[in-house]
Amino acid sequence: MNDLNLSNLGFDWNQLAGTLQATGVDLAIRIATAIAIFYFGRLIVAFITRALRKLMQKNEVDKTLETFICNLARLGLLTFVIIAAVGALGVQTTSVIAILGAAGLAVGLALQGSLANFAAGVLIVLFRPYKVGDWVQAAGIEGAVEQVQILTTVLKTGDNKRIIVPNSQIMNSVITNYSANDTRRIDLLVGVSYKDDLDKVRKTVADVIAAETRVLAEPACVIAVSELADSSVNFVVRPWAKTADYWAVRFALIEAIKKRFDEVGIAIPFPQRDVHIFQASA
Repeated sequence: MNDLNLSNLGFDWNQLAGTLQATGVDLAIRIATAIAIFYFGRLIVAFITRALRKLMQKNEVDKTLETFICNLARLGLLTFVIIAAVGALGVQTTSVIAILGAAGLAVGLALQGSLANFAAGVLIVLFRPYKVGDWVQAAGIEGAVEQVQILTTVLKTGDNKRIIVPNSQIMNSVITNYSANDTRRIDLLVGVSYKDDLDKVRKTVADVIAAETRVLAEPACVIAVSELADSSVNFVVRPWAKTADYWAVRFALIEAIKKRFDEVGIAIPFPQRDVHIFQASA
């Protein structure tokens, strides 16, 4: 039997070698192009991110918003660079985008709660209902804002407890920001005896308010009779102070009013009740 001769069967080794060589060169060019796109793309993304950060710092954008926007921009640009690099390899980018979309949908279904917190974090960063350092009440928690993160907000309570609240709970509740405005009104309720002279009480309270230098002249303090209660005549006292001085002024005024009442003989009555006793006949 004669040896099998591939040349006689129409098999051209030179053509195969040329095809493999052309394919190898083409593949090498594609790989080199993809690597170049990814490498230089990362450099461009880093440059854009730094420029964006400097721009926001120049315009004194809040640190939380700055970090969030820079991270989001970096992630989006890197995704674009990766897709471009994969496309340079000859892979159909439409299929890659479809795969990423399917993976994103699967992850989204698995992390519904986290995505809700993420969306709420985006809204907090964009609309700024509070910032770091503000004293707020949200989701039933009251405290100072220590950190505003994408998924959670960290609060420090008055007794120095650290509470981490999911952003979705905060956005689904009423948010009270006590630090949003520069000034706050102090609401005091002062009860005096029915036997006391109301004009004297009003003047005494006004003198105490005038002596407190941290009370603002404008808006003017309101001192008025608000209620004829069961055991006392109640006055509302509503001075204004700077937000930073709120608690200090409130505590100082309560103590000063009590001391001044003792000096001028104005009584703060205790609750009283009349008891009628009926004795049944034999």
